[in-house]
Amino acid sequence: MNNNARRPVGIFDSGVGGLTVASAIHYNLPNERFIYFGDTAHLPYGEKSHDAIRYYSLRICRFLLENDCKAIVVACNSASTAAYEVLLEFFKDKAVFVNVVDPLVDYCCQHDYHRVGLIATHATVQSGVYDKQFHVQKKSVELYSLATPLLAPMIEEGFVNNAISRSVLETYLSDPQLKNIDALLLACTHYPLIKQEISEFFHHKMPVLDSTEVTATALKTALAEKELLSDQKSGNDQFYVSDFSENFLRTTKLFYPEKVNLEQKNIW
Repeated sequence: MNNNARRPVGIFDSGVGGLTVASAIHYNLPNERFIYFGDTAHLPYGEKSHDAIRYYSLRICRFLLENDCKAIVVACNSASTAAYEVLLEFFKDKAVFVNVVDPLVDYCCQHDYHRVGLIATHATVQSGVYDKQFHVQKKSVELYSLATPLLAPMIEEGFVNNAISRSVLETYLSDPQLKNIDALLLACTHYPLIKQEISEFFHHKMPVLDSTEVTATALKTALAEKELLSDQKSGNDQFYVSDFSENFLRTTKLFYPEKVNLEQKNIW
């Protein structure tokens, strides 16, 4: 057994949305301990410049590495698109890195989809990273991207499965950009919480795909390749946010099914 294998996995997001990825990792890799950091002081990343997102991501990664993390999961589409390459440039020799973009694109390319819709934050859509990835892996895929900036804050505020969420979703999903698609990608880690509502809008007639399970699988594969899979859990998971409020604590219950002890950590 590699002694490094029992070191924790770091997971970060702009807020608590990345807990959907943490939840998938919790259930698919039960022997892994993780440290989660939600940058609630700066959310949402989707409305920030790429330079700002890179700055926040670099500092968070330093914090996670200072806490001996063997791997870092960038559980945020905006950070995965804006900062991932920079994180590898600075830290690739210090930890295993996984983002939420590549696993979703890989999964989609394994299936016979031709007209693929995508909903995400402004930062993710404007980056064009999904377009680039599909162009490299499967040029036959036509990608139709739509920025849906109200969805993440709507979910953070707990407006899920109600009249407000249905009204906002109907406005976005009725956009002509999403007409006649074969599948829809949820390119934000908040969106799995409204996946059922989105599927209902399309009468369950097409796949609605998110990055949670495929990212957990990608992490498992990456750790196994480095012989870093843990054989038993070596402590409790830790949950940090850069700004604390009772609202964030309530919202975590939507994203993560287990009890969470949320601790404020000022790393700036």
